[in-house]
Amino acid sequence: MSVPLVVVNFKTYENAHGISAEKLALIMASIDTNTRLVAVVSAFDLASVVALAPNLEVWTQHLDPIQFGSNTGWLHPETAVERGAKGTLINHAEHKVSIEHIAMLLDQVPEDFTVCACAANIEEAQSLTALGPTFVAVEPPELIGGEVSVTSADPNIVTGTAKAVREISNEVGILCGAGIKNGSDVSMAIELGTSGVLLASGVTKSSNPLKALEELLSKI
Repeated sequence: MSVPLVVVNFKTYENAHGISAEKLALIMASIDTNTRLVAVVSAFDLASVVALAPNLEVWTQHLDPIQFGSNTGWLHPETAVERGAKGTLINHAEHKVSIEHIAMLLDQVPEDFTVCACAANIEEAQSLTALGPTFVAVEPPELIGGEVSVTSADPNIVTGTAKAVREISNEVGILCGAGIKNGSDVSMAIELGTSGVLLASGVTKSSNPLKALEELLSKI
């Protein structure tokens, strides 16, 4: 079995941007775990987080498939790589893009660069899998940021996504997210056929992120 993956999306939460992002990344880096633990940070925080926590795997939250030139406000993949990003999210429910955007991005990034494409449902997960990203993460939008885990509220979307992805590819990894808060949620996600989880508020909004992370990892 591959190493379970726990991806923490910092978003733009007050407790996870700027200096706070650096502090949270250092907490993540301090944890001794066999799990693949990933911090997904704002483009503004990428370089500083990588510099402060060089042993922590860091992704960026979004990239654009552009070339060098007149592209004001867009995020160039080569800059992210140069600043230390090992991967990116794309098509998150809070930052949707076209299927063409994702396909062009996959063609542009280095072969060893992780791309986690987010899907709202099984049908979107199938379309994304056909493009060949590293991971597809299914997150029902209505559960994102909520108190009930997708593994409890809608386990069928997790098993259905896992089945749909495997019908197309044995290479694309499968994650699930939305409402993931504790170790039971993570272990259930893996039991339902995923490689791990994508979460945010369970850590970023916690008054004790170290304790929250330890609890998330406790049953893997």
